[in-house]
Amino acid sequence: MTEQIHAYVDQIAKALELAGVAIIVGGIVLASWSFVRDGISAGDWQSAYPNYRSNIGRGILLGLELLVGADIIATITAPLTIMSVGLLAGIVLIRTFLSFSLETEIEGCWPWQRAAKDAARGEKDPAPGK
Repeated sequence: MTEQIHAYVDQIAKALELAGVAIIVGGIVLASWSFVRDGISAGDWQSAYPNYRSNIGRGILLGLELLVGADIIATITAPLTIMSVGLLAGIVLIRTFLSFSLETEIEGCWPWQRAAKDAARGEKDPAPGK
């Protein structure tokens, strides 16, 4: 019975890994399509580039979140040893650092500065219809 549960949970982890990879690849494809569309329509590739980078970063960030979840779930099915827990900790640490770096790059500020940035943006943007 326990082996069946472990096999089922392992399949869930593999499905999450595939979903994470698919989201990363799909995000890159969609961001590239949007970049080409915007570059052609505006005729200004340099103005389309920052949006392109942000969109690619968002796709990678979402995919990384799923990959971290898959790693955690996969550890449940593996025998717990100091080596497996240490490996999981290393993978989660690296992927968390990548997520943090990507989010900082996308937002253009540190996460703890985001509220102030959003408040400043709200003050500068006029309300719709005014």
